[in-house]
Amino acid sequence: MRFILRFFAFLFSAGAVLFCIAAAFGAFFYWKYSQDLPDHAALANYEPPVMTRVHAADGSLLAEYAHERRLYLPIQAMPKIIVAAFLSAEDKNFYKHGGIDPEGIVRAVLTNAQSGKKQGASTITQQVAKNFLLSAEQTYDRKIKEALIALRIESTYSKDKILELYLNEIFLGTIVPGRNLHGVGAAALDYFGKSVHELTINEAAYLAALPKGPNNYHPYRKTQAALARRNEIIGLMAQNGYITADEATEAKKQPLGVNPRVAFPNAANANYFTEEVRREISERYGQSKLYEGGLSVRATLDPKMQAWARKALIDGLVRYDQARGWRGADHKVDLTGRDWGLAVSEMPALGDIAPWRLAVVLNTNGGVAQIGLQPKREASGAISKERETGSITAEGVKWTGRPVATALKPGDVVYVEAMDTGRGTYRLRQKPEISGAIVAMDPYTGRVHAMVGGFSYEESEFNRATQAMRQPGSSFKPIVYSAALDNGYTPSSVIQDSPITIEAGPGQEAWSPSNYDGKSGGPHTLRYGIEHSKNLMTVRLAKDIGMPLIAEYARRFGVYDDLLPVLPMSLGAGETTVMRMVTAYSMLANGGRRIRPTLIDRIQDRTGETIYRHDNRKCVGCDAEKWSGQDEPKLVDESEQVLDPLTAYQMVSIMEGVVQRGTATILKQIGKPLAGKTGTTNDAKDAWFVGFSPDLAVGVYLGFDKPRSLGDRATGGGLAAPIALDFLKVALKDKPPTPFRVPPGIKLIRVNASSGTRAGSGEGGGTILEAFKPGTAPPDAYVAPPPPAAVPPDAGAAAQAGGVY
Repeated sequence: MRFILRFFAFLFSAGAVLFCIAAAFGAFFYWKYSQDLPDHAALANYEPPVMTRVHAADGSLLAEYAHERRLYLPIQAMPKIIVAAFLSAEDKNFYKHGGIDPEGIVRAVLTNAQSGKKQGASTITQQVAKNFLLSAEQTYDRKIKEALIALRIESTYSKDKILELYLNEIFLGTIVPGRNLHGVGAAALDYFGKSVHELTINEAAYLAALPKGPNNYHPYRKTQAALARRNEIIGLMAQNGYITADEATEAKKQPLGVNPRVAFPNAANANYFTEEVRREISERYGQSKLYEGGLSVRATLDPKMQAWARKALIDGLVRYDQARGWRGADHKVDLTGRDWGLAVSEMPALGDIAPWRLAVVLNTNGGVAQIGLQPKREASGAISKERETGSITAEGVKWTGRPVATALKPGDVVYVEAMDTGRGTYRLRQKPEISGAIVAMDPYTGRVHAMVGGFSYEESEFNRATQAMRQPGSSFKPIVYSAALDNGYTPSSVIQDSPITIEAGPGQEAWSPSNYDGKSGGPHTLRYGIEHSKNLMTVRLAKDIGMPLIAEYARRFGVYDDLLPVLPMSLGAGETTVMRMVTAYSMLANGGRRIRPTLIDRIQDRTGETIYRHDNRKCVGCDAEKWSGQDEPKLVDESEQVLDPLTAYQMVSIMEGVVQRGTATILKQIGKPLAGKTGTTNDAKDAWFVGFSPDLAVGVYLGFDKPRSLGDRATGGGLAAPIALDFLKVALKDKPPTPFRVPPGIKLIRVNASSGTRAGSGEGGGTILEAFKPGTAPPDAYVAPPPPAAVPPDAGAAAQAGGVY
């Protein structure tokens, strides 16, 4: 008996010793691996990288910017079907264990022993620890640290918070090239074109299959494996009681149903616009905020107006280019013994010039060219096996002035566009060498409704609307004449349209400007000088009021920051941009108030707080709780007045004459109040039209990126104004013919259009209503001034020679 007691005493002592050793070993083990563990408390303030999204004025999505595409959703917003799918696939005991799942570990060991397959036992909490705080290396040390951090996380955060972090952080592959998806919100959109709330059982189960390895279950490359894993998860969902057996059976019958979304329906039309927005956000907040800050940007772009503007510009560029003839195919391929579809698929094609498509000429028999269209790419990125063919008839090459067999040869790779004359018939196209830009703006707020910076963004990212510095030519003259009207001149003031020579100073050649037509016409009214774009009158006017004053007005209007005050600059010899010119004209249209052009209405951070707003006007009375007989709310505009409102209206009235009687009469056919000015620079290197209706300003520029002449007869009225016409016809189609607002103080007096004198009571044709400021009405009679005396030297004009018309 004593022996037995001693034996048990020995066992107890040995057990105590072993327990102490084990405890000591465990304590040492814990101490060793917990020394350099990351601080799990950082998860409390964790803000995951979230993509910035840019929306158009109508709410449609324009662009997304992100290194990791993620839409962060709180756990309360997660649909139950998503939670059920991921718990069934990854951690069915998540809400039961404390961070480590012993049952899962045993199950994994048995499965690995029985099947030989490697199955992990990491819980969702362990995956959070790994994804947020540790590296992805596969070592025992990392696994031990992962388990320790998981235990700490479980003691600090609620289960719902842990699951929220997991569902928003997990990498779920790439279905659209270049778009790495993190979190279920972004994945649901890209894989199925749906929000998470619209997902079906089978779709949620497929997303839950992806964390184990997105490439292993790619919907196109590994379809069968994807279906098998999805169906396995559906079975687990039923086994765990989340869905019924019938629901599981029906869900397994469904195809994968992956349908990558068309993320940006307006992308091709708006590439120049969205890149300008991206650049502005980056400059304002930095790259990190742009790609990770989760900003919500409401842009000013009107998608319909953008599409109209882009079509008008491209049609104008193509119209000019085709009038210069066919230059031949840019590329050829050898079709001998080859699948023509593969041959043409290897050729680079611009993806933003639809409906144009790339095609290869197969043969040219019987006066008709048979073509093979470049195969489309499937959602997987693979080249479609379908082969589309068509034909180009004589009508399709009519613009080249050549027969089909002369214009095209087998193997030529060309752009074509479907014709309306019949199914399968196409028109030959060629990329224009000329380029240009168009901008449409709200003249009262500076909101840019449309902006196109060239023929194709994929071909050239250079934005001619904001980056191309070009001479505006005669489209600058309204700034000169505004300065004159603001400083003593009237629309009926008479200026000599006669030759003038400016002596440039010792050793320098004198400057003798000329009118576009090379003629001079004697005395004319100031209005006539703008309507018919008379250079000689403009130079005389600029000389009289002084170039320093004109430079100041150019700065006020934002056309130039620091204009060289020499006379050739009065004819638009300085360089500026389309955006600046449209902004300047908008200030004339809005009564002379300064505006700042903007592509962004407002920006909100990831919490929904507005951090930028373009419109800073104050609304007096807008915060009233109810109406108690008080005055209606008023918007108070405190922007700077850069021009007298009366002067601004005089200039608007004169520029209406440009459309009615001057160099832009092509726009008369719109039949609505319009004002504007054309511009053509020296040697016809640039063609412009800038103008406006009472509510919309638009500017068009055409020219070669490496400046050269557009042709002997090229003018802004002949090249740029027709593009503005095509745009304004549709943009103003449903707008009422509202006249320009006449400000208080303006006197409308009928005058003789030629002389500017007050019209007599019996005077009929040849008269117009002219706008005058108080006390500046024209005299009742007019005596022509004597011929001008010799002009004294002007050394300041030495900086330029040659004319800008």
